[in-house]
Amino acid sequence: MQRQLKHRIHAFKVNMGGILLDQALPSTGVENIDPFLLLHHAKALLPAGGDPRDHGVGPHPHRGFSPVTFVIKGTVRHQDSRGNIAEVSDGGVQWMHSGMGIIHSERPSRSYLEKGGEYEIIQVWINSPASSKRKQPSYKPLNSSDIPSISMSKGGALKLISGTFEDETGPIQTESPMQVFWLNAKKDESVIFKASEHYNTVIYIIEGGLELESGDRHFSKELLSFDHSADSLNLSFTADTQLIYLAGQPIEEKIVSHGPYVMNSETEIMEAMRDYQMGKMGILVEEFN
Repeated sequence: MQRQLKHRIHAFKVNMGGILLDQALPSTGVENIDPFLLLHHAKALLPAGGDPRDHGVGPHPHRGFSPVTFVIKGTVRHQDSRGNIAEVSDGGVQWMHSGMGIIHSERPSRSYLEKGGEYEIIQVWINSPASSKRKQPSYKPLNSSDIPSISMSKGGALKLISGTFEDETGPIQTESPMQVFWLNAKKDESVIFKASEHYNTVIYIIEGGLELESGDRHFSKELLSFDHSADSLNLSFTADTQLIYLAGQPIEEKIVSHGPYVMNSETEIMEAMRDYQMGKMGILVEEFN
């Protein structure tokens, strides 16, 4: 028995601080799919010779969750108030747990801007349980070569960011149990994902198309979530397809969010705002080299 489709969400355009992007979550009637809070898909054509200060997202704070960036095209330069500086290119992932508070920026690298080109990323916000919201922040950059990959029958590949697939395990240790995979499938391939019946399961189609066992077909920039009727999900691909698969154990705690903070109460949100203003999340002075 296969899981059945619960939500079909078409990503819609939003303006985030002057950056036009596609938002699949939250959406009308679907605030979150616990523990997954937000999914943004940004794509732009960057002119050659641009200045990094004019692109990407400058210094801003986070507390209480993990912002995770998938770099589809381009090179992202991360800097944060804990002294981390790293660049991640096509096929790489930046996983940051903001914990008790951190300030970071994500911009195209200067070397990438010298030649210009397509720049495409996806960012997913993953909630943390209350027991992790006061932990020290952490940051782990993964370039494509750092991520275990499983070959598929017609040349596709499944990259394991976190969790286990066919006895392979991804390198990221998460704050609550989950699976995070990045799949590049070829036309006419198929895959079976298996997760605990208690996990919430989400697929975001970056490009291409797929067919569910029910016969329903889905295409680029659709987010699909599924019920808990079984522990498996069978997908067949009608075109070369790229997607992100997220499956996680619900945290089932109260969520109170305000801008870049995700906590469990209004008081904690006020504390986060105060701590940022008082400099308790550190200071980030960006370096451009």
